[in-house]
Amino acid sequence: MDPISLATLLLLWAGGLCAGFVDSIAGGGGMIAVPVLLTAGLPPHLALGTNKLQSSFGSFTAALNYSRKGLVQPTDMVWGVLVTFIAAAAGTIAIQLLSATVLRTLIPVMLVVVFLYTLFSPELGYHDTPGRLRGLAFYLPVGLLLGFYDGFFGPGTGSFWALAFVMLMGYNLKKATAHTKITNFTSNLAGLIFFLLGGKVVFTAGITMGIGQVIGAYLGSRLVILRGVGLVRFFLLTVVGLTILKLILDTYGDTLLP
Repeated sequence: MDPISLATLLLLWAGGLCAGFVDSIAGGGGMIAVPVLLTAGLPPHLALGTNKLQSSFGSFTAALNYSRKGLVQPTDMVWGVLVTFIAAAAGTIAIQLLSATVLRTLIPVMLVVVFLYTLFSPELGYHDTPGRLRGLAFYLPVGLLLGFYDGFFGPGTGSFWALAFVMLMGYNLKKATAHTKITNFTSNLAGLIFFLLGGKVVFTAGITMGIGQVIGAYLGSRLVILRGVGLVRFFLLTVVGLTILKLILDTYGDTLLP
Protein backbone atom coordinates (compact mmCIF):
# COMPACT_ATOMS: atom_id res chain seq x y z
CA MET A 1 0.00 0.00 0.00
CA ASP A 2 0.99 3.65 -0.48
CA PRO A 3 1.90 5.69 2.64
CA ILE A 4 -1.18 6.83 4.59
CA SER A 5 -1.72 10.62 4.63
CA LEU A 6 -2.19 12.66 7.82
CA ALA A 7 -5.83 13.38 6.93
CA THR A 8 -6.50 9.65 6.51
CA LEU A 9 -4.79 8.89 9.83
CA LEU A 10 -7.05 11.45 11.54
CA LEU A 11 -10.09 9.82 9.90
CA LEU A 12 -8.95 6.40 11.15
CA TRP A 13 -8.38 7.70 14.67
CA ALA A 14 -11.81 9.35 14.81
CA GLY A 15 -13.43 6.24 13.36
CA GLY A 16 -11.73 4.09 15.98
CA LEU A 17 -12.90 6.39 18.77
CA CYS A 18 -16.55 6.26 17.61
CA ALA A 19 -16.39 2.49 17.03
CA GLY A 20 -14.86 1.86 20.45
CA PHE A 21 -17.48 3.99 22.20
CA VAL A 22 -20.43 2.25 20.54
CA ASP A 23 -18.94 -1.24 20.75
CA SER A 24 -18.23 -0.99 24.47
CA ILE A 25 -21.90 -0.25 25.14
CA ALA A 26 -23.84 -2.48 22.78
CA GLY A 27 -21.52 -4.02 20.19
CA GLY A 28 -21.63 -3.10 16.51
CA GLY A 29 -18.37 -1.17 16.37
CA GLY A 30 -17.35 -3.03 13.23
CA MET A 31 -20.28 -1.40 11.44
CA ILE A 32 -18.36 1.88 11.85
CA ALA A 33 -14.79 0.62 11.65
CA VAL A 34 -14.92 -1.51 8.49
CA PRO A 35 -16.45 1.24 6.28
CA VAL A 36 -13.85 3.69 7.63
CA LEU A 37 -11.05 1.29 6.70
CA LEU A 38 -12.54 0.82 3.23
CA THR A 39 -12.84 4.61 2.85
CA ALA A 40 -9.15 4.87 3.77
CA GLY A 41 -8.39 2.77 0.69
CA LEU A 42 -7.83 -0.68 2.16
CA PRO A 43 -8.98 -3.63 0.01
CA PRO A 44 -11.78 -5.69 1.68
CA HIS A 45 -9.56 -8.56 2.85
CA LEU A 46 -7.09 -6.13 4.43
CA ALA A 47 -9.94 -4.11 5.96
CA LEU A 48 -11.30 -7.24 7.69
CA GLY A 49 -7.89 -8.23 9.04
CA THR A 50 -6.99 -4.70 10.17
CA ASN A 51 -10.39 -4.39 11.82
CA LYS A 52 -9.49 -7.29 14.12
CA LEU A 53 -6.33 -5.46 15.19
CA GLN A 54 -8.02 -2.17 16.00
CA SER A 55 -11.07 -3.77 17.63
CA SER A 56 -8.82 -5.83 19.92
CA PHE A 57 -7.65 -2.55 21.50
CA GLY A 58 -11.22 -1.48 22.25
CA SER A 59 -12.61 -4.81 23.45
CA PHE A 60 -9.59 -5.29 25.77
CA THR A 61 -10.01 -1.79 27.23
CA ALA A 62 -13.73 -2.26 27.85
CA ALA A 63 -13.22 -5.75 29.32
CA LEU A 64 -10.50 -4.42 31.64
CA ASN A 65 -12.66 -1.51 32.79
CA TYR A 66 -15.68 -3.73 33.46
CA SER A 67 -13.46 -6.22 35.32
CA ARG A 68 -11.98 -3.52 37.53
CA LYS A 69 -15.48 -2.37 38.48
CA GLY A 70 -16.48 -5.90 39.48
CA LEU A 71 -19.08 -6.46 36.74
CA VAL A 72 -17.27 -9.53 35.41
CA GLN A 73 -14.65 -11.98 36.68
CA PRO A 74 -12.62 -13.28 33.70
CA THR A 75 -11.51 -16.30 35.75
CA ASP A 76 -15.15 -17.44 35.82
CA MET A 77 -15.20 -17.51 32.01
CA VAL A 78 -12.33 -19.91 31.32
CA TRP A 79 -14.55 -22.32 29.36
CA GLY A 80 -16.11 -19.42 27.45
CA VAL A 81 -12.71 -18.01 26.48
CA LEU A 82 -11.35 -21.39 25.40
CA VAL A 83 -14.36 -22.44 23.33
CA THR A 84 -14.81 -18.99 21.76
CA PHE A 85 -11.12 -18.76 20.82
CA ILE A 86 -11.11 -22.13 19.05
CA ALA A 87 -14.38 -21.41 17.23
CA ALA A 88 -13.32 -17.89 16.19
CA ALA A 89 -10.00 -19.22 14.86
CA ALA A 90 -11.92 -21.76 12.76
CA GLY A 91 -14.24 -19.05 11.48
CA THR A 92 -11.35 -16.77 10.53
CA ILE A 93 -9.69 -19.56 8.57
CA ALA A 94 -12.99 -20.37 6.88
CA ILE A 95 -13.72 -16.78 5.76
CA GLN A 96 -10.37 -16.71 3.96
CA LEU A 97 -11.39 -19.82 2.03
CA LEU A 98 -15.17 -19.60 1.64
CA SER A 99 -17.93 -17.17 0.64
CA ALA A 100 -20.09 -15.45 3.28
CA THR A 101 -23.06 -15.09 0.89
CA VAL A 102 -25.39 -17.39 2.83
CA LEU A 103 -24.69 -15.63 6.10
CA ARG A 104 -25.34 -12.24 4.52
CA THR A 105 -28.81 -13.48 3.65
CA LEU A 106 -29.64 -15.15 6.98
CA ILE A 107 -28.18 -12.72 9.52
CA PRO A 108 -30.57 -9.77 8.86
CA VAL A 109 -33.48 -12.12 9.62
CA MET A 110 -31.88 -13.23 12.89
CA LEU A 111 -31.16 -9.62 13.87
CA VAL A 112 -34.78 -8.64 13.20
CA VAL A 113 -35.84 -11.32 15.69
CA VAL A 114 -33.38 -9.92 18.29
CA PHE A 115 -34.59 -6.37 17.64
CA LEU A 116 -38.30 -7.19 17.93
CA TYR A 117 -37.83 -9.41 20.97
CA THR A 118 -35.90 -6.67 22.79
CA LEU A 119 -38.29 -3.92 21.69
CA PHE A 120 -41.42 -5.73 22.87
CA SER A 121 -39.88 -7.01 26.11
CA PRO A 122 -39.53 -3.72 28.04
CA GLU A 123 -38.33 -5.42 31.24
CA LEU A 124 -35.79 -7.61 29.47
CA GLY A 125 -32.41 -7.35 31.14
CA TYR A 126 -33.34 -4.85 33.84
CA HIS A 127 -32.85 -7.38 36.64
CA ASP A 128 -30.99 -10.63 37.18
CA THR A 129 -33.20 -13.71 36.78
CA PRO A 130 -32.63 -17.43 37.43
CA GLY A 131 -30.41 -18.74 34.63
CA ARG A 132 -31.34 -21.72 32.49
CA LEU A 133 -27.73 -22.74 31.79
CA ARG A 134 -24.41 -22.46 33.58
CA GLY A 135 -20.74 -22.97 32.81
CA LEU A 136 -19.84 -25.37 30.03
CA ALA A 137 -23.52 -26.12 29.30
CA PHE A 138 -23.82 -22.48 28.19
CA TYR A 139 -20.39 -21.76 26.75
CA LEU A 140 -19.99 -24.89 24.64
CA PRO A 141 -22.97 -24.38 22.29
CA VAL A 142 -23.08 -20.57 22.43
CA GLY A 143 -19.31 -20.10 22.29
CA LEU A 144 -18.92 -22.48 19.35
CA LEU A 145 -21.73 -20.82 17.40
CA LEU A 146 -20.96 -17.15 18.09
CA GLY A 147 -17.19 -17.58 18.16
CA PHE A 148 -17.22 -19.15 14.70
CA TYR A 149 -19.68 -16.53 13.46
CA ASP A 150 -17.53 -13.64 14.70
CA GLY A 151 -14.43 -15.08 13.07
CA PHE A 152 -16.27 -15.81 9.83
CA PHE A 153 -18.54 -12.78 9.38
CA GLY A 154 -19.16 -10.73 12.53
CA PRO A 155 -22.00 -8.14 12.35
CA GLY A 156 -24.32 -8.41 15.33
CA THR A 157 -22.07 -10.70 17.39
CA GLY A 158 -22.13 -8.44 20.45
CA SER A 159 -25.93 -8.22 20.31
CA PHE A 160 -26.28 -12.01 20.05
CA TRP A 161 -23.90 -12.53 22.98
CA ALA A 162 -25.70 -9.97 25.16
CA LEU A 163 -29.09 -11.53 24.49
CA ALA A 164 -27.70 -15.02 25.17
CA PHE A 165 -26.31 -13.92 28.53
CA VAL A 166 -29.65 -12.31 29.43
CA MET A 167 -31.92 -15.14 28.30
CA LEU A 168 -29.83 -18.20 29.15
CA MET A 169 -27.61 -17.06 32.03
CA GLY A 170 -30.16 -14.70 33.61
CA TYR A 171 -27.88 -11.63 33.66
CA ASN A 172 -29.15 -8.06 33.51
CA LEU A 173 -28.08 -6.12 30.41
CA LYS A 174 -25.35 -4.21 32.21
CA LYS A 175 -23.74 -7.41 33.47
CA ALA A 176 -24.32 -9.13 30.13
CA THR A 177 -22.52 -6.31 28.31
CA ALA A 178 -19.51 -6.67 30.62
CA HIS A 179 -19.30 -10.43 29.97
CA THR A 180 -19.79 -9.86 26.24
CA LYS A 181 -16.60 -7.79 26.12
CA ILE A 182 -14.57 -10.77 27.40
CA THR A 183 -15.87 -13.03 24.63
CA ASN A 184 -15.53 -10.22 22.06
CA PHE A 185 -11.88 -9.72 22.95
CA THR A 186 -11.30 -13.47 22.76
CA SER A 187 -12.74 -13.79 19.24
CA ASN A 188 -11.00 -10.57 18.13
CA LEU A 189 -7.66 -11.93 19.33
CA ALA A 190 -8.18 -15.30 17.65
CA GLY A 191 -9.19 -13.62 14.41
CA LEU A 192 -6.22 -11.25 14.59
CA ILE A 193 -3.72 -14.09 14.99
CA PHE A 194 -4.95 -15.92 11.90
CA PHE A 195 -5.32 -12.75 9.81
CA LEU A 196 -1.71 -11.95 10.78
CA LEU A 197 -0.62 -15.41 9.63
CA GLY A 198 -2.44 -14.72 6.37
CA GLY A 199 -0.63 -11.36 5.98
CA LYS A 200 -3.89 -9.38 5.96
CA VAL A 201 -3.22 -6.68 8.58
CA VAL A 202 -2.08 -3.09 7.90
CA PHE A 203 -0.34 -2.07 11.14
CA THR A 204 -0.26 1.72 10.64
CA ALA A 205 -4.01 1.86 10.07
CA GLY A 206 -4.82 -0.68 12.77
CA ILE A 207 -2.71 0.94 15.50
CA THR A 208 -4.00 4.42 14.65
CA MET A 209 -7.59 3.24 14.94
CA GLY A 210 -6.63 1.24 18.02
CA ILE A 211 -5.55 4.40 19.85
CA GLY A 212 -8.97 5.89 19.15
CA GLN A 213 -10.59 2.60 20.20
CA VAL A 214 -8.94 2.72 23.63
CA ILE A 215 -10.32 6.20 24.33
CA GLY A 216 -13.79 5.42 22.97
CA ALA A 217 -14.05 2.08 24.78
CA TYR A 218 -13.00 3.62 28.09
CA LEU A 219 -15.56 6.42 27.78
CA GLY A 220 -18.34 4.05 26.68
CA SER A 221 -17.74 1.49 29.41
CA ARG A 222 -17.58 4.24 32.02
CA LEU A 223 -20.94 5.53 30.79
CA VAL A 224 -22.50 2.06 31.13
CA ILE A 225 -21.16 1.74 34.67
CA LEU A 226 -22.66 5.12 35.60
CA ARG A 227 -25.96 4.97 33.70
CA GLY A 228 -26.81 1.25 33.69
CA VAL A 229 -29.35 -0.89 31.86
CA GLY A 230 -31.47 1.83 30.25
CA LEU A 231 -28.51 3.17 28.30
CA VAL A 232 -27.49 -0.31 27.14
CA ARG A 233 -31.04 -1.10 25.99
CA PHE A 234 -31.23 2.16 23.96
CA PHE A 235 -27.86 1.56 22.29
CA LEU A 236 -28.62 -2.12 21.71
CA LEU A 237 -31.84 -1.35 19.86
CA THR A 238 -30.16 1.45 17.88
CA VAL A 239 -27.12 -0.62 16.91
CA VAL A 240 -29.16 -3.70 15.96
CA GLY A 241 -31.57 -1.57 13.91
CA LEU A 242 -28.73 0.13 12.01
CA THR A 243 -26.95 -3.19 11.48
CA ILE A 244 -30.13 -4.66 9.97
CA LEU A 245 -30.45 -1.67 7.64
CA LYS A 246 -26.81 -1.87 6.56
CA LEU A 247 -26.91 -5.61 5.88
CA ILE A 248 -30.13 -5.30 3.88
CA LEU A 249 -28.67 -2.48 1.79
CA ASP A 250 -25.40 -4.40 1.28
CA THR A 251 -27.32 -7.49 0.16
CA TYR A 252 -30.27 -6.04 -1.73
CA GLY A 253 -29.22 -2.43 -2.36
CA ASP A 254 -28.98 -2.79 -6.13
CA THR A 255 -32.53 -4.18 -6.23
CA LEU A 256 -34.13 -1.77 -3.74
CA LEU A 257 -32.53 1.48 -4.92
CA PRO A 258 -33.28 3.05 -8.30
